[in-house]
Amino acid sequence: MLSFKSLLVALTATVGSFAAPTGEPAATTDLMKRTAVGTGYSNGFFYSHWTDGGGSVTYNNGNNGGSFNPSGNAYLTLYGWTRNPLVEYYIVDNYGTYNPSDGGNYKGTLNTDSGSYNVYTKTRTNQPSIDGTSTFQQYWSVRTAKRTGGSISFQNHVNFWSSKGMRLGTHSYQILATEGYQSSGSSSITVYQSA
Repeated sequence: MLSFKSLLVALTATVGSFAAPTGEPAATTDLMKRTAVGTGYSNGFFYSHWTDGGGSVTYNNGNNGGSFNPSGNAYLTLYGWTRNPLVEYYIVDNYGTYNPSDGGNYKGTLNTDSGSYNVYTKTRTNQPSIDGTSTFQQYWSVRTAKRTGGSISFQNHVNFWSSKGMRLGTHSYQILATEGYQSSGSSSITVYQSA
């Protein structure tokens, strides 16, 4: 189970920015700017930044609570990748003006964590992935009543996906993400992993 604890991201234009905890954060770190594609660690936190070149992002690890303030198309999501099969997955708890499940293949509704998630698949053809340009599946669980706090029981999503033939492979990484597309805004999210 994952709950929200430590990430601040400001979004502009077309930018994705993600972070995951590897332990309890220390004090707020110095501001770090990242615009290039890349992953790494900052003060014990794994991050992944991606941009199509159309925007910038400011990222700061710190103890900042929970807010999600998009202006346009953005998601607050548990995000990850697997290999064999190559799958990009999103468990979306909040989003801006665009419902990311639009255009997906509806698989059903999962009731978990005091709410409901509509589940969809999408095929991405010749798109960027963790293995370069590839064709792969996306799995989407989109919460019907948006929220910016609470727990995400990942295993419940995996079990539901599996019951619908949506198989995951070997995990590459999983992070709590704020992703924006042709938008602006900010998020300040506290992340922790419960026992």
